Amino acid sequence: MSEREIIGALSVGIVLLLVAIRVPIGIAMGIVAFGGISAAVSIKAGLGVLTAIPFEIVGDWNLSAIPMFLLMGYVAASAELTKNLFRSARITLSWLPGGLASATVISAALFSSASGSSIATAAAFARTAVPEMLRANYHPGLATGAVAAAGTLGALIPPSVLMIVYGITMSESINSLFLAGVLPGIVSALMFIIYITVRCAVTPSLAPAVHEDVSPEERREAFRDVWPLPVIILGVIGGIFAGLFTPTEAGAVGAGLTILVAILRRSFTWPGFKDALVRTANGTASIFIIVVGAGLFQRLLGLTGVASAFTDLVAANIDTQLGVLIAIAALYLVMGCFLDGISIMLLTLPVITPILRHYSIDLIWFGVITVKLLEMGMITPPMGMNVFVVKGALGDRVSLGQVFRGTFGFLMSDFVTLGLIIAFPIMSLWLPELAS
Repeated sequence: MSEREIIGALSVGIVLLLVAIRVPIGIAMGIVAFGGISAAVSIKAGLGVLTAIPFEIVGDWNLSAIPMFLLMGYVAASAELTKNLFRSARITLSWLPGGLASATVISAALFSSASGSSIATAAAFARTAVPEMLRANYHPGLATGAVAAAGTLGALIPPSVLMIVYGITMSESINSLFLAGVLPGIVSALMFIIYITVRCAVTPSLAPAVHEDVSPEERREAFRDVWPLPVIILGVIGGIFAGLFTPTEAGAVGAGLTILVAILRRSFTWPGFKDALVRTANGTASIFIIVVGAGLFQRLLGLTGVASAFTDLVAANIDTQLGVLIAIAALYLVMGCFLDGISIMLLTLPVITPILRHYSIDLIWFGVITVKLLEMGMITPPMGMNVFVVKGALGDRVSLGQVFRGTFGFLMSDFVTLGLIIAFPIMSLWLPELAS
């Protein structure tokens, strides 16, 4: 290895060490990138990159979609746009074994289409669906596990913040990525419902039967009040694919639509809106710090040539596309135990992109695989983000261990879905090819 490649390899190791001792990953990548470039080239080069890259990245117009989609999700959650959605799904599915949990999955899938955020989806349904399931004597693990797992659907079903970050990082069409996530997202939700139904049929004590005594008028009212989310979904997704606006502009359209719908439903409040703005600002700042750090680190890897050296090493030991995908999946699942999705994506993509290109792996298809793996990481111990969101929303009503144990069966369902996505690339690529 050359001196620069050694510096690059050491830099990767130092970043992993800093992350292990809880240094924020964006900060860790930025500091190491500056030090590595300074050592490999010169301090002047390090200062130049440190000056130019953050401005170049933050000034990217495409990134403005992130705060807008976050705002859309937080406003939808604060305005309780999920409440009647869950009620209508509950009335429809109450006859199924575990019907309330299945209703949660369907409701979360629809809500995630409007929010684009797994965390917002999990938080919203932890407050609405879990209390109803607990009142119906559902096992706490099943109730909380269903919400934590269903919340991950927000990462795959468009619009998705993770898809946007992936598309910008890989210079791939966000429209195509959104389309590619539709069928895998639907299959993921169906796998969850199948798991719930079979498990509750085998062990009825997990979810006692719920008999809904609903009048025709109450049924009509429940379905009549579902209109907010279909309006938002059609407005955002339909507008993108009709060419009325770009995915970047769709974030602002979606946020505006969500606020308008909340006002029309008289559920818009200034305290709720202020809270949504604060949470959006916090979430945006966190994401942007990671994106900037990853941009600096990517420049370091390019200058030192360590990514190319890593590609040569992989090519010498793995000779099939499937083998590479399995190795990357294993890496992502391990990292998902300790890091959040965006951090994993931005830390690894600069290193593995040359490998993907070497093996001619379709980057749209890989984007769906990546997001699915990151979804799974959101419910794996010890750092499953959605698990902590659900626990935080419920307080002492459930233990952290109960939530993690409740997600195990859903995680196994995700492995089945991941296998289908890898085995049948057409599931991800059919809609993008149809629209092209």
